[in-house]
Amino acid sequence: MERAGDIARIRKDRYIVPKDADLFTGVIQFHASGAAHVLNEAPGEPDLYISAENTWTAMHGDRVVARVSTDRRGSLGDPRVPPATRREGRVIRILERANPTIIGTLQKSKNFFFVVGDDPRFVHNLYVPKPKDELKARPGDKVVARLEEWKSRHVNPEGVVIEVLGRAGDPGVDMLSIIRKYRLPEKFPDDVLAESEKTSSTVTPSEAARREDLRDRHIITIDPDDARDFDDAIEVQPTNRGWNVSVHIADVSHYVRPKSALDREAVSRGNSVYLPDRVIPMLPESLSNGICSLKPNVERLAFSVFAEVNRQGKMFKVRFAKTVIKSAARLTYKQAFAILQKPPIDETSRRVHAAWEVSALLRKKRFEKGSLELDFPEVKVWLDDKGKPVRLEKVENDISHQLIEELMLLANEAVARELKLTKQPTVYRIHEKPDPEKLAEYQEVVATFGIRAGNLSKREELTRLLASVRGKPYEYAVKIGLLKSLKRATYSPQPLGHFGLSKDDYAHFTSPIRRYADLIVHRSLERLLGLSKIGPASNELASLSEHISTTERIATDAERESTKLKKLEFFQQQLSGRKGATFPARIIEVRNYGLLVELPDFLLTGLVHVSTLANDFYVHDPARSRFIGRKTKTSFQAGQMIEVAVARVDMFKQQVDFQPV
Repeated sequence: MERAGDIARIRKDRYIVPKDADLFTGVIQFHASGAAHVLNEAPGEPDLYISAENTWTAMHGDRVVARVSTDRRGSLGDPRVPPATRREGRVIRILERANPTIIGTLQKSKNFFFVVGDDPRFVHNLYVPKPKDELKARPGDKVVARLEEWKSRHVNPEGVVIEVLGRAGDPGVDMLSIIRKYRLPEKFPDDVLAESEKTSSTVTPSEAARREDLRDRHIITIDPDDARDFDDAIEVQPTNRGWNVSVHIADVSHYVRPKSALDREAVSRGNSVYLPDRVIPMLPESLSNGICSLKPNVERLAFSVFAEVNRQGKMFKVRFAKTVIKSAARLTYKQAFAILQKPPIDETSRRVHAAWEVSALLRKKRFEKGSLELDFPEVKVWLDDKGKPVRLEKVENDISHQLIEELMLLANEAVARELKLTKQPTVYRIHEKPDPEKLAEYQEVVATFGIRAGNLSKREELTRLLASVRGKPYEYAVKIGLLKSLKRATYSPQPLGHFGLSKDDYAHFTSPIRRYADLIVHRSLERLLGLSKIGPASNELASLSEHISTTERIATDAERESTKLKKLEFFQQQLSGRKGATFPARIIEVRNYGLLVELPDFLLTGLVHVSTLANDFYVHDPARSRFIGRKTKTSFQAGQMIEVAVARVDMFKQQVDFQPV
């Protein structure tokens, strides 16, 4: 009960109800500034702000108890935002450490050893005794250290080195550090591998005979260039009334049975994790890249959604079935995009064009209904055989990606609606409404770009804001700011709807190879259709939803940090190897110490320090979010494009500084 936050211990043997004493229990999330927020676990309730000096010995992700001290007026340290009321507090107890280990670099002073943590949010050096001889640890090694004692934030924590990962900077050590930091699994247990090896590598005739046979249909897959696990396949056929849409999803639940070794490991992992140099899959490769993957020209088992969509974009006559398919073509996004640029010439290209027709209509209708247009490009890091970044490729969310996205949204919504109407226990994908206070703060931020926004707690004002910045230099900055103001999407047994997508019914159904949430939804639908008597237990869904929400957050953080490390390494190579390389950058924010810029081609932010603005003395004008030169009147302001060169890369702080050219 204490860990859950239902009660709080105030003395050795005295407990109270937290709300009766202004106590606050939750997970603490640190910011780069050293301040933090304790996340409120009650739906719709605001988080608690913790200043750096009041975080005690808490670390990022710890479960803590904080005492609400006062409601203060402040703007979270942002000089552009006018004061607003917020709740503040101080951490008084750590209930559970998120991670008892610290990943960092071993260093040695004259008299003692210490570990400098990789995470810039962990600002203290960890004192350690001399590592054991068998570890063969040397200063400069990347190590794993166990936190032993930390009584006060005013003294350094103490620990002991338990593992040496290798020399900092050696190939592969950075990704191994990420794996250790986020406690990601490196291999499957023997019993899980043994169970996966018993799985047939082909579809048996007896199982195919029990299913709806779609092997003669022209079904296609569209995925990234380097994809190996194909979760979904599609088929769209025009009709007099609109389109027949079929979405076929790998039938993972047929192979991964509840309570089996495979299932227990999949629950533990929660999802696959995609790092620049490897994939840490939820399921063993024989399933994820083998029998479950909807590869072309081979028979595969699928769970299919069939729907009719009329010319007004309305979905009707939806049905679900277990099927056997044989994909006729495997396309990459680039190939699909090329097909859509020309008139159709064969059956595959006709199917792609038909799919885009219905997807474009569904997309148009979704945004008309109030769905937030927050699509962001991604950057893929290409590595050489030694793990060194050789190229950064920006992947846009073009019409080939949108085509698949809309059809997957359609399938996810159809399944969620059916399960909700029949009150079938399952896990929904939810995105709650944002806090009005955060939207009010965000409204002041967008005002610095010269944007007059209405009441952003109204959906129509949010969509109007996003439409107004489309194609503007500051579009990315405004969208990122909005994303930070919104709540994070999670999983829940309650169908609370999805604010961002503007959907009342939404669940994850279309990626069961890489997400356990989808596997739960498959089992719920199986039970609804009478295909199985076993489904997810109602009393387990709340804890299961919390667990897979956590594993998803961990995976996202690991993926982002690993990609950022490789980006920084790429720019470090530019600094040392190719003098004079310049990059276009957009100013996204102007602060009194410099310009925060983003390189749109690489989706990387950095700082141009005011000291590097040469040939004049520049004065900060916070009201207009700009610097202006006293003599030349040259200005640098938010939204402006400038050319920059790399000035410095700090791998420890995970920061890159630029200088204007």
